[in-house]
Amino acid sequence: MTAIDTTTTPLQIQNHLRGREWINPLEKVLTVEKAGEGNMNVVLRIVTNERSFILKQSRPFVRKYPHIKAPLDRIAVEKKFYQTVRDNAVSAHIPKILGYDANEYLLLLEDLGHCDDMTLIYKNKDITAPHLDRLIFILGVIHRRKTHGDFPDNMEMRLLNHDHIFVQPFLRENDLSLNDIQPGLQELATHFVNDKAIRGIVEKVGQKYLSPGNVLIQGDYYPGSWMTENENLYVIDPEFAFLGFPEFDLGVLAAHIIMATGKKGHLGRIYAAYQGKADLQLMSQVAGIEIMRRMIGLAQLPLERSLKEKERLMKKARKMILS
Repeated sequence: MTAIDTTTTPLQIQNHLRGREWINPLEKVLTVEKAGEGNMNVVLRIVTNERSFILKQSRPFVRKYPHIKAPLDRIAVEKKFYQTVRDNAVSAHIPKILGYDANEYLLLLEDLGHCDDMTLIYKNKDITAPHLDRLIFILGVIHRRKTHGDFPDNMEMRLLNHDHIFVQPFLRENDLSLNDIQPGLQELATHFVNDKAIRGIVEKVGQKYLSPGNVLIQGDYYPGSWMTENENLYVIDPEFAFLGFPEFDLGVLAAHIIMATGKKGHLGRIYAAYQGKADLQLMSQVAGIEIMRRMIGLAQLPLERSLKEKERLMKKARKMILS
């Protein structure tokens, strides 16, 4: 595999793309720049004299945390997801596939423009009603998409995610120093990690996450995967997608809206607006677990909250898990 990143010259990229006939013979690559955070993969914006597009490449590790191994074929899962949902109402909310190289783990995508991800809702402590309604609508359409059972089980990515959602945050001892993140967070976490009732439900939901399902889920439905540009809203980075249960996406969505706004009532609103069948209790449990792991796990958010505010969120999460 030829690794491509921001140190790769425009000429090298140009030759790479021409060799795959992804650009025209006379098309010239002008600039290569980082496109967004790209927590899992290398994500580049390629600008030519004719257009721009996004080039993604997976690595055998998590780009943001190189010490964590990750399956290379996650890029194939992303491609399959985009192909599966392309010919329905979601197509306006996902990028078009322009090219794919399985041997080099490369995916060429439409450039959606200089969008902003929706992590700003953490700072604003709010989300607009139209944006939330659209996010719920998109999930409903994705979940109703027929896959004929041929979607990859994506088990390696699920095992990675399972460890960081359902296991590591709830260990009494792990390698994460929470007090380095925020003084007092370690002591706060202890009150919840030692709760046997919480741990029992977390384990049960975690096993369901690893079990076969029949609904296509995006798998990482949080503000870092939502992009906005004016009135447009896009959903990206479905490398955690698999056939699972709809309450996982719904619970993760609800968790992040609750963390942003501090309002638990959004759980019921999302459930009521969702156009499909879902178990409110399971959705609540997933949401509570997601809040917990974002408070005391490795995958921290740009969520500037006091220790007291985090304690209130974790108390809400506990009630949701034990609902």
